[in-house]
Amino acid sequence: MSAPKPQPFPAAAAFRQALLAWFARHRRPLPWRREVSAYRTVVSELMCQQTQVAAVIPYFERWVARWPSFAALARAREPEVLAAWAGLGYYTRARNLLALAQQVAGRPEPRTAEEWRAFKGVGPYTAAAIASIAFGEPVAVVDGNVIRVLARVTGLRAHLKDSAAAARSLAPSADALVDPRRPGDFNQAMMELGATVCRKAAPACDRCPVARWC
Repeated sequence: MSAPKPQPFPAAAAFRQALLAWFARHRRPLPWRREVSAYRTVVSELMCQQTQVAAVIPYFERWVARWPSFAALARAREPEVLAAWAGLGYYTRARNLLALAQQVAGRPEPRTAEEWRAFKGVGPYTAAAIASIAFGEPVAVVDGNVIRVLARVTGLRAHLKDSAAAARSLAPSADALVDPRRPGDFNQAMMELGATVCRKAAPACDRCPVARWC
């Protein structure tokens, strides 16, 4: 079965401009945004899976201070990696991160979402985040926050059984909207909007930069 084609969004250019202007003013000063690399993006994305961003920040800063690259992490032993992860939970993420570092170290870093998906523990969302943020590939991320924004913007009313079904349904809209010139910033802006403004409960519609299209 072929992948669904991106669906046209009539105001895509204006939507991108408004969202990116808002993001420039309101983006949170997260440590993985200060210095962008594939490694730092991978670490932050795996840590943020199933963990609140505020809880991740101190772990991320200690982690990259101790292991600043794939090569450095690849030399670590599993017990010390798990000890550094203690408190974040879901330890499979730490093991996957170590295994990924051991596979990537010493070879050219993968640059596309398709290449990153080949690694254990890297799903479509994480692969798209890495490829767009670190390498500028124009591929959309579709996580829970983005799903909520897109569902409201597109007026989705269909009952979908789970988040995976929602992601598949909204992927064409996400692909149509992603900014081809600044895909990393656009994806982060969509996630930021969903996390801080377009919340599940009590969305702050009066502060939303894209409310006119909702």
